[in-house]
Amino acid sequence: MAVVSWKEILFLTGLVVGCYWNSLSCGFVFDDVSAILDNKDLRPTTPIRNLFLNDFWGTPMAEVTGVVGRAELLSSIFLLAAFLAYTKSTGTDHSIVWAPIALTVVLVAAATLCKEQGITVVGICCVHEVFVAQGFTLPMLLDTLRQVLQGKDGFPYAVLQTLLKLIVLVISTLLLVIIRVQVIQSQLPVFTRFDNPAAVSPTPSRQLTFNFLLPVNAWLLLNPSELCCDWTMGTIPLVESLLDFRNLATLMLYTFLGLLAHHSLRYRHTSAKTVIMALSLIVLPFVPASNLFFPVGFVVAERVLYVPSMGFCVLIAHGFKIVSHTGPLKKISWLMIGVLLTTHAVKTFNRNWDWESEYTLFTSALKVNKNNAKLWNNVGHALENQNNYAMALRYFLQATHVQPDDIGAHMNVGRTYKNLNRSKEAEEAYLVAKSLMPQVIPGKKYATRVAPNHLNVYINLANLIRANNSRLEEADQLYRQAISMRPDFKQAYISRGELLLKMNKLSEARDAYLRALELDGTNADLWYNLAIVNIEMKDPSEALKNFNHALELNPRHKLALFNSALLMQELGEPKFWPEANRRFLTYVEEEPDDANGYFNLGMLAMDAAENAAAEHWMRKAIGLQAGFRSALFNLALLYSQSKREVDALPVLDELLHHHPEHIKGLILKGDILMNHKKDTKGAKVCFERILRMDPTNVQGKHNLCVVYFEERDLPRAERCLEETLALAPNEEYVRRHLSIVRSKMAAMSAAGQPISGERVRTSDEEVKPQGVNEGAEEVAESEKEGRGADPKSVDSRQTEQQTRGKSTKEIKDIEEKRAAALKRLEEIERILSGD
Repeated sequence: MAVVSWKEILFLTGLVVGCYWNSLSCGFVFDDVSAILDNKDLRPTTPIRNLFLNDFWGTPMAEVTGVVGRAELLSSIFLLAAFLAYTKSTGTDHSIVWAPIALTVVLVAAATLCKEQGITVVGICCVHEVFVAQGFTLPMLLDTLRQVLQGKDGFPYAVLQTLLKLIVLVISTLLLVIIRVQVIQSQLPVFTRFDNPAAVSPTPSRQLTFNFLLPVNAWLLLNPSELCCDWTMGTIPLVESLLDFRNLATLMLYTFLGLLAHHSLRYRHTSAKTVIMALSLIVLPFVPASNLFFPVGFVVAERVLYVPSMGFCVLIAHGFKIVSHTGPLKKISWLMIGVLLTTHAVKTFNRNWDWESEYTLFTSALKVNKNNAKLWNNVGHALENQNNYAMALRYFLQATHVQPDDIGAHMNVGRTYKNLNRSKEAEEAYLVAKSLMPQVIPGKKYATRVAPNHLNVYINLANLIRANNSRLEEADQLYRQAISMRPDFKQAYISRGELLLKMNKLSEARDAYLRALELDGTNADLWYNLAIVNIEMKDPSEALKNFNHALELNPRHKLALFNSALLMQELGEPKFWPEANRRFLTYVEEEPDDANGYFNLGMLAMDAAENAAAEHWMRKAIGLQAGFRSALFNLALLYSQSKREVDALPVLDELLHHHPEHIKGLILKGDILMNHKKDTKGAKVCFERILRMDPTNVQGKHNLCVVYFEERDLPRAERCLEETLALAPNEEYVRRHLSIVRSKMAAMSAAGQPISGERVRTSDEEVKPQGVNEGAEEVAESEKEGRGADPKSVDSRQTEQQTRGKSTKEIKDIEEKRAAALKRLEEIERILSGD
């Protein structure tokens, strides 16, 4: 191994930093979204053991795992480390040093866990052992084997040592392979013709195309001028005939590699050893991704060239060393290598900007290849993420033109039409995608013939048509069809459960979610959905238990926090209030701009008679959401109950400014104006406005009657109360007040006093308006808007939600107030009867 100086290390480090520093400003794009942003294995609450049970994308190993299992760069690091460790396994006296071999086995396992091609380092180690460490050439090796087979001589000691080391490596490799097969449960990855068209092509097209991919990859190493993030689908047309001129490129590559191998295997000098190691680095790590022995999920992937590029660079450096020592070519070779490094550095620096965002990445790829429908789709996705649906539709439609049988492209078209509120066109696009799905063949696994994500066409189509209540059964049939094709299709159970909830088939909805939980019991969203079903089934205790399951799995699950706290609040039991308060506080930490969280904290504080805290939270909610109806009313009510009626009036004015039709607000304002501000005219305006909106409103009508009484117009008060009694014949307080007015009119008539025109002087408690204290405090109107069956389909920016029903304490307070009012009426009757 060459000794590297500090100057060389600093130069290489500076070169790499100079080439790649601008990539730090780029975002997460392409596979980063699935592998990093959406990967549950990377969340702090996920057990570390899941990293060994799931693949690179966070999917269980037992499901649809691709060859691209892990990060190529990380695998390359462990691969190099394993190889360097193995080079230390031979002592100065040519004895075996076992510690480096043991370390090599560990590093090989690590490289393989990162990416399956990491296991090929064993082959590189074998090549190094035989042709470098032991110094064999191919003729020497064949001669030794011939002598052993003829019995002329035993195995030389050096050969025995070599065999022992290689046997240890090979056995370790086999154990890794067996473990890997057990992990994926002997199921090979599922790929479609869209991923790798040649894989499903007939002979000889399949073989010719796969062999042609070798010079394509070699050309990318030699001339990386046009790079592309995705080479699937129609990027490289199939080689369908022996007469295709592209076969010459295949022949030339095999000839070149054969000549290099022939040279390096026949001689023992240093140059030959360098070349054979370079070839092993180029060829062996590329074999698993070459498609020659088994198909993989791509046509060409530049990422699999990381390790082969090391061998390629060794060849280039070795050739430069030879040429630069030749007198006439020395200056020219240095000039050429300088130009090469400069142009490649500039190319790398500029290429980094292509990875700034998904839009820049995929548009740059389209400049290289316009025959790949996946690229058109991905540009469309990038525009879709920017809510530019009209432009995205153009790219999705182009994808269907480039690849008419691409199911995913038609699904994208349908989804975009839906986002543009063009439901008819969306349904037509989904039906086209559905028609392209392979038919179910009895006895044959469906998953072996189609990408599982294509099954989402049934989900998307069902989600579209179920907006029409007359087509709910049709939507349910589509969900069931998807489940019949793939019984472990979790999303189908989730979506069907939501539909069944809408259809009020609560037991079936519960069963759908329970089945989904059998497939994924660690999904907090599913436990949340099940809790929503329990609420609809009037089973709050079971709902609370399932909310708690969701929060155990994800303590920051926003909807579970909010709705479980809401449920605790609605139960009306003080023992739940501290935990409900804690969950609302956690919720507002997650959603600091959602006024509903602060409003419910205020309602909890009102329940607990913590008026200062209640006022604080209500003010916070109103500050975040101007015109927050329920917060404004309940704050005014809080002030009224706290004998702060003057403070309540500006709050009521703000409420009525935003919601002039708010009847209870008008009642409360009228009550305060008449009883505390002695503003009969203002109160009259409030009650008259109520009756203009709702002539049958008993409370507003009665209170207007009280205004007439206060205005000394007893006949009008009498008529008004008679009309009120006709509207509510069972309301005892109306009947009693009418009796009071009539008794007073009779007493005044008997005394010769006019029954109108002078203020009626009686006890202050004689006839009172009915205030809002006779009813429950107002709550927000939309009980279920924050309780969607699937958190993924529910907008977390919920509208005002129902926050609670009457608690036991409230009901008791109301009854006490009603009893006190009746007692005062009885006292008034006794006073009048004594006149």
